[in-house]
Amino acid sequence: MNRIPSVNLQEFLSEDPIKKQKFINEIGKAYEDIGFVALKGHFLDDALVDNLYEEVKKFFALPVETKRNYEIEGIGGQRGYVSFGKESAKGKKEGDLKEFWHFGQYVEDDPERAKEYPENVEVKELPEFNKVGKETYRMLEKTAKYVLRALALHLDLEETYFDNYIHNGNSILRPIHYPPIIEEPENAVRAAAHGDINLITLLMGAQGRGLQVQNHKGDWIDAIAEPDELMINVGDMLSRHSNNKLKSTIHRVINPPRELWGTSRYSIPFFMHPISEMKLDVLDSCIDENNPKQFENITAGEFLNERLVELGLKK
Repeated sequence: MNRIPSVNLQEFLSEDPIKKQKFINEIGKAYEDIGFVALKGHFLDDALVDNLYEEVKKFFALPVETKRNYEIEGIGGQRGYVSFGKESAKGKKEGDLKEFWHFGQYVEDDPERAKEYPENVEVKELPEFNKVGKETYRMLEKTAKYVLRALALHLDLEETYFDNYIHNGNSILRPIHYPPIIEEPENAVRAAAHGDINLITLLMGAQGRGLQVQNHKGDWIDAIAEPDELMINVGDMLSRHSNNKLKSTIHRVINPPRELWGTSRYSIPFFMHPISEMKLDVLDSCIDENNPKQFENITAGEFLNERLVELGLKK
């Protein structure tokens, strides 16, 4: 497997049962084989993507002391700004060469759920930043809902199985800035090899190459989406839930060649998380005599907490 398969969500959304089944088969096979797909036909339009990148670049260009005003202590980096080098991959002591921002869930119909999450942080200097972030969050959440519906059918579950778990889920939109590299990094890369924590991750076309995915043979292959595609991968929560039928693939962001060290790279992933009480217990439909249960029972909230500690974002 030396390339990322491409699928079109419009086939799933069509009224044509043959096209719908074709999409389910293709995305299911891709996630069993390599854990990544490039997705066309999603709900993000070009203008929204352009506006978001424009606002994100403006934010990261603010003075460091201004950005640090938005770094909130005690919430494990779950909202607002996280400064350069704070996060490291599981098992790695060097911090990744990046700074980032977190937009979180916008709960509107459940006061108890709203109390569970930190509030989103408003950037005073940029009046459009939060507005564009919220709109993007909504469109990516909508896209993710239909991808998960297709995967539910692939796993022999009812189509809307995930809907109640992801409504008001703990999802995160993370604009990332990888600044220019000024000196030889010592063992550090822009993002060290890792698997994602969540159900699925949706990545808007990153500006600049660098994302690589590890296939089953251990080879690193470039993951390059077309301008109109989202790169979508399986996270560890969904991998556990499906007894590793759907693969959470190790991926990384490598440093650019030396002649491009002076350039920034921007990337905006959306991490689709369920509500914290969702049980990630292995699905019965994914256990048989050849595939015994591989994972202990755990809730999404417990699993997230464990991983944030491992990443150095929580004590």
